[in-house]
Amino acid sequence: MDIRLGDNQYGKAETRLVRVDRHPDRHEVTDLNVSTALSGDLAATHLTGDNSGVLPTDTQKNTVYAFARDGVGEIEDFALRLATHFVTNTPTIRRARVKIEQYTWERRGHHSFVRGTGTRTTTATFDGTVRTVVSGVDDLVVMNTTGSEFHGFHKDAYTTLPETNDRILATALTARWRHESADNLDWAESHRETTKHLLEAFADTHSLSLQQTLYAMGERALRHRDELVEVRLALPNKHHFLVDLSPFELDNPGEVFHAADRPYGLIEGSVVRDGATDPGLAWW
Repeated sequence: MDIRLGDNQYGKAETRLVRVDRHPDRHEVTDLNVSTALSGDLAATHLTGDNSGVLPTDTQKNTVYAFARDGVGEIEDFALRLATHFVTNTPTIRRARVKIEQYTWERRGHHSFVRGTGTRTTTATFDGTVRTVVSGVDDLVVMNTTGSEFHGFHKDAYTTLPETNDRILATALTARWRHESADNLDWAESHRETTKHLLEAFADTHSLSLQQTLYAMGERALRHRDELVEVRLALPNKHHFLVDLSPFELDNPGEVFHAADRPYGLIEGSVVRDGATDPGLAWW
């Protein structure tokens, strides 16, 4: 029986980094969670324990901190700097992937901040030739208190869900969007405007299903942002159930709800620009 080493990678997961830029008129906080993953000519360490081609994960962690000394800037640029460094400076490494989560802080004074909502994300990959960047946002909680329906669905012997013409639609948005190119982009503007179009589509769409809302969000982002070629969305349906107040001889005209945390429906999908190539990356 023939046995061989399959795909493999290694790296340092979740290096926590906080940088404070101390300007005379204000402080700026950059709060990151950085994960690195390297792959290449690493058969020797797996098969014989020869570590001569292995860049230690502790070194990868130290590199993150050292690079931050010169400033972080936009997380897409920081991720590309790191990925390029690992490939060009380590002979055995053929591909580097750097994933960054950025936690937002809202200013409340010269040096005072409150943790913001949503987490900005990016994943940059460099294989020595091609640079690929995916940006996104995690756990951005949104709600429409009306303008959502769900009816006409398939029913079988186990269906108990009633149809509705008016319901609360709430979700904790996870979104990823892939850029056509990693060159000469204003990452801050792209992230800000893409997020804006996703949220505007959520607000403006009279929803007959969360799947319909998902497509409307991805379509609007692609129509307004030429630099994007694909949008992937994960939308957990944060169910709100109308409470039966009749045992207390009270009516409930769509005002009192029970917010259930689990189980929940999970709607996932992608919206792709015609002609977009698939980079073959597990970037979700």
